[in-house]
Amino acid sequence: MADDKIKRDNRDRSKVSSSEDYEVQYLMTKYDLSKNRALELIAKHGGNRKKIESELDAVNI
Repeated sequence: MADDKIKRDNRDRSKVSSSEDYEVQYLMTKYDLSKNRALELIAKHGGNRKKIESELDAVNI
């Protein structure tokens, strides 16, 4: 049976939530960050995943 396309969840994958440990941990692991640095970036960019990752990519070049 096919998935019901009408039933969709409300997750916003474009945001990083500082209250979700697994999201902070993923950011820490991917970019080799401390927890404090990851939380600073989330707060600075309002959780916007693209802005956080573009800042980190620019630093790591």
